[in-house]
Amino acid sequence: MSDDITNEKRALRAELRERRRIITSDERESATAGVTRHLEELTSELGVTSVAAYLSTPDEPNTRDFLHWACDRGIRVLLPISREDGLLDWAPYDGKDEDEDVFGMPTPTTEVLGPIAINSVDLIVVPAASVDRSGMRMGWGRGYFDKTLGSMERCPPVYAVIFDSELVDTVPSEVHDQRVNGVVTPGGITKF
Repeated sequence: MSDDITNEKRALRAELRERRRIITSDERESATAGVTRHLEELTSELGVTSVAAYLSTPDEPNTRDFLHWACDRGIRVLLPISREDGLLDWAPYDGKDEDEDVFGMPTPTTEVLGPIAINSVDLIVVPAASVDRSGMRMGWGRGYFDKTLGSMERCPPVYAVIFDSELVDTVPSEVHDQRVNGVVTPGGITKF
């Protein structure tokens, strides 16, 4: 059974990567504006003073405008740094310099904090390949965010950032997969 789910996830991820790859620059620009506006709205609505988020890759919905907005307003931003042992370290982000972690993912260049630094944030913004209408998140297969969220004693609201078409009826899931409280898309905010 688990092999079937793993294969189903692998096929769905490949399809989603291809769909993201062919999005036009005009569509990306429009999506960035929508995602930024809705992340700002969510952050303001929740009264967030600190957020754990991520620097988007070129094929993901763009989070950089939102992160710069948050930094400009004095909101503390923590970004993940992938470790080879499967855990995430966190680093404060100032909206400036970026580097790459062990997997080539963009990360800040500031001091590295340990995995428990995320325990002090008011909101967690995570990447996803797809999310279903029950809040089940399907990530990209490394399990970093599932491990992090599953280990937290007191987890603040968690929102995934995806394109509108990636909010679907169901996604394949396994025991370790973690649900999110909502999604932010170019078209709006959906809460579960």
